[in-house]
Amino acid sequence: MNRLWAMLGQALRSRLFATRLGSALGKVLSRSIPVFYDPAYRLPLPAFEGKLGAEPRRADFVAWYCQDEPLLSRCVLRRPERIRYEDLLRVHSPIYLESVNHVEELGRIFATDPTELPLDELILSMRLGCGATLSATRWVLAKGGAAINLHGGFHHAARAHGSGLCVWNDLAVAIAVARSEGFSGQVVILDLDAHPPDGTADCLGADERVFIGSLSGSDFGSLGAPEVSDSLRRIDETLLPEGCEDGRYLSALSALLSRIPKPDLLMVIAGGDVLRNDRLGKLGLSLVGARARDRMIVNALPDVPTVWTPGGGYSRDAWKVLAGTLLAVAADSDQVISADYDPLSLRFANIAKDLSLSSLGGTDEISEEDLADLLGAPVERRRLLDYYTAEGLEYGLTRYGVLPFLRRLGYDRFRIEIRRAASGGDTMHLFGQVKDGKESLLIDCSVEKQQVAQEPVLYVHWLNLRNPQAQFSVRRPQLPGQDVPGLGIAREMVEVLGRVAARLQLRGVAYRPAYFHTAYPARHRFRFVQPERQGRFLALVRDLAHLSLLDASTALAEGRVRLCGAPYQWEADEMVYFLQPRSEDEQQIRHTLAECQFTVLS
Repeated sequence: MNRLWAMLGQALRSRLFATRLGSALGKVLSRSIPVFYDPAYRLPLPAFEGKLGAEPRRADFVAWYCQDEPLLSRCVLRRPERIRYEDLLRVHSPIYLESVNHVEELGRIFATDPTELPLDELILSMRLGCGATLSATRWVLAKGGAAINLHGGFHHAARAHGSGLCVWNDLAVAIAVARSEGFSGQVVILDLDAHPPDGTADCLGADERVFIGSLSGSDFGSLGAPEVSDSLRRIDETLLPEGCEDGRYLSALSALLSRIPKPDLLMVIAGGDVLRNDRLGKLGLSLVGARARDRMIVNALPDVPTVWTPGGGYSRDAWKVLAGTLLAVAADSDQVISADYDPLSLRFANIAKDLSLSSLGGTDEISEEDLADLLGAPVERRRLLDYYTAEGLEYGLTRYGVLPFLRRLGYDRFRIEIRRAASGGDTMHLFGQVKDGKESLLIDCSVEKQQVAQEPVLYVHWLNLRNPQAQFSVRRPQLPGQDVPGLGIAREMVEVLGRVAARLQLRGVAYRPAYFHTAYPARHRFRFVQPERQGRFLALVRDLAHLSLLDASTALAEGRVRLCGAPYQWEADEMVYFLQPRSEDEQQIRHTLAECQFTVLS
């Protein structure tokens, strides 16, 4: 009998423990914040970064930061599903949905030459973004709390047309689907992108229970159009002065929050284009101000189901605005993201640790030179820098995400050739096929080991990144030295070369940029050897920041750039990326930077 009671007591305690554990796990899961992300969020548009000054890897950077930052432990990355076309039809007209299946229409929306626009992959990016906003909306309506989509806020898409990089209006579609599934509550949209919600006003004008509050730095004049005039009483649009800084902006946001109706669902476009250095936004916020904006919303409406989307962002730091949104939502934190934190470099360094000697090439028991002696005939060189095999290079470029991105551009069946260059060093040619089976050269690279600044480095004689499917046009002008448009992977290749140098126990990577546009993408890593030259380069970057990379490099090539009033020609001097920081003459760099003033003739 005593044994029976003991067994019964143990069973009861086990059930009680399981119940308590289940309750605790339930609370933990209920506090989790879904963050919707897919690698395909990156738009497959090679000219996107150079033309707009945007960071096409924004969602990737934030997703990687989310995995690294302890404060974001509540955030759980979730893969989105593509939006269904029947759900898009709840908002957009059939004629318009048909039109976006043509590259000419998408080329207009993205201001991109149609020849470098991979239709299916671009549509996939947008469908995933819209599907994620719908999934986030369903999540918060069912479970409360917040959900974040790293690719959304397409507020320029109207019912019958798209514009401003927005194909479909993800917020309007998500609301329409929620209505069809029984949700009838008050929706408040806080559009805090730097541009007005013209498309959203058009899409939601007939919904009496949608209120749009917006702070903008520019006026498109479209909110007063006849087709949206009936909804104007539900739109609270505040036009802020150009260059509006943190204090005035936050005061305007506080006033807006006091005017909104009580929401049953809150949708926030936490635009990254509000920063003072954004190329398309006209506001003047700091990263601190952008974080204060998001925290103000979190604290003002703590118990409201909320969907967050990023909207626009066309500067190097736009990803930090979005990462800051996660910190605000998940931890109500004002923690500053370190200026030294480089998500791409850290990502590639971590991948490099997983790449084994055998997977990349390594050494054979019998060298090629020994084999040549045995056979009495020359044997074609098959290792880049006596280390990497063609198969090893293909594997490494796959792991680093280079080949998957090229596949999204329409290339496949990759093939690598390694040869000894006539001028010394080794060449690596990467070929890819398009759908018709035609093979084209995509990457042409020549490297060797050399001494630069008294250090052993990987010297890059040339690195050509070629997109032969694309064509030059008014939207995609030809830059000096180009025979075909580029691939948009210059930063990835810089990091790959850095990993190569590290594996070969070299101190860094060096090259001589023949043009401004071949130096600019590498500026985060490379510095000119001479401090005066580095100072002039930094001044050039500063003074031409109002131009796109394409326009700035064209102005230099055409001789329209002046240094302190005198004609200036690009100086093709050596730049070095040292893997370990070295002491530099910062005083001389700052002195030259202060002395130089570049202007551009129209």
